[in-house]
Amino acid sequence: MSPARPALLRFLGGVRTVTGSKFLVESDHARILVDCGLFQGFADLRHRNWEKLACDAADIHAVVVTHAHLDHCGYLPRLVRHGFRGPVLTSTHTARLAEIVLRDSARLQREAAQHANEHGWSKHRPARPLYDDTDVENTVKFFDPVPVGSEVEIIAGTRLMLHHGGHILGSAWAHLTLEDGHTLAVSGDLGRPGHPLLLPPEPFSGADVLLMESTYGDRRHDQETAQREFASVITRTLSRGGTVVIPAFAIDRTEVVLHELAGLRREGVLPRHVPVYVDSPMALAALDVYRDALGSRSPELRPEILDRGATAISPEPFLAARTVQESIDINSTTGPAVIVSSAGMATGGRVLHHLHRLLPDSRNAVVIVGFAAAGTRARDLVDGARALKMFGGYVPVRAEVADVPHFSAHADADQIIDWLRDAPAPHTTYLVHGEETAAATLRDRIDRELGWTAVVPKSGEAVLIR
Repeated sequence: MSPARPALLRFLGGVRTVTGSKFLVESDHARILVDCGLFQGFADLRHRNWEKLACDAADIHAVVVTHAHLDHCGYLPRLVRHGFRGPVLTSTHTARLAEIVLRDSARLQREAAQHANEHGWSKHRPARPLYDDTDVENTVKFFDPVPVGSEVEIIAGTRLMLHHGGHILGSAWAHLTLEDGHTLAVSGDLGRPGHPLLLPPEPFSGADVLLMESTYGDRRHDQETAQREFASVITRTLSRGGTVVIPAFAIDRTEVVLHELAGLRREGVLPRHVPVYVDSPMALAALDVYRDALGSRSPELRPEILDRGATAISPEPFLAARTVQESIDINSTTGPAVIVSSAGMATGGRVLHHLHRLLPDSRNAVVIVGFAAAGTRARDLVDGARALKMFGGYVPVRAEVADVPHFSAHADADQIIDWLRDAPAPHTTYLVHGEETAAATLRDRIDRELGWTAVVPKSGEAVLIR
């Protein structure tokens, strides 16, 4: 019998950008997609969600999902719509959170298409969603949670092991052993050791080929400065009678922000008469998953967080806006308040309605608490835009804009190097999930400090795993 040919790795997304992560592994007997993310940001990136994949969806045997953020799992219903019928392998918490994310994604797409058709701001006639609720219902049937830290066989000769990733609840980095014995590791989004809720990611143990995220490949987090600035902008805004709106990813970032607000509440920085609103059905559903993890004492959570229990993420009093009417009611309130709402990069969701109302008033403030990708409204605000386009028109930006990206759940450049430093050198390390400058900077640093072969691949490129 002839030996197995080397497997081929194709970069279908998440290359020279921080969105749309998709990596296809093709061997003699298996096609496995690692992550299945949605493209967000610039229009030319979003258009890629409508393009045909490099192979037929029906020919993919399995999908491995590292975590539940939309840019890593949001394309799954589209894949199922086009014929994928294999298992979606992921951790138990990721399976639960991803279902929440996908249901919300389908709803937002449906609402956006409906709004575009009613108001005529889309060039498509009619505007249609990328996928719908039925596609999501079909997708979640294929979720197949696997235990973290135990090796499972995907298909004869191909094995998977997930390791805690420390990025969000359920996140993992993946280690694949292929039928020819070669190995591939995919970092997913790597957590930072200082995450206030989660334990640090499990150490990298080596692989023949490594896909390493590079979101903050050219930056360093300064957590203490970030916490001071966060408290400062809240104090300034409330003192002038304004409202603070915090666009926050519904999964994990909302929990981290609530944890920080709970601390400010205990310290008296955030007065008890100032309401905190959480306006995102998805964020509130995810918050329930985190509370369940606290109740079951999940091994991903820090011991001090487990000891504090639900109060660790509850800046009481805070008010949950689950229904549309409850969200509208927030928009009718006046006076000092804090509003936490998704989406984190202000690409859609209820936060747009709050921005639409609050941006024109200089008493208010917008706090950007994570990475703001190019082409998103959050990046426009960080870059000093004087007007922001939404709902087919422009809104003046007179509110204060505070950029506090160090609340990000991503490891920074130093932390990535530390995670890699003690592992045996891969044959090749590919820098993915980062904008070009960040990826190139991290590539050069890995080459210089570790002596590893590091490459920033091109979109659509194919390489051998050996």
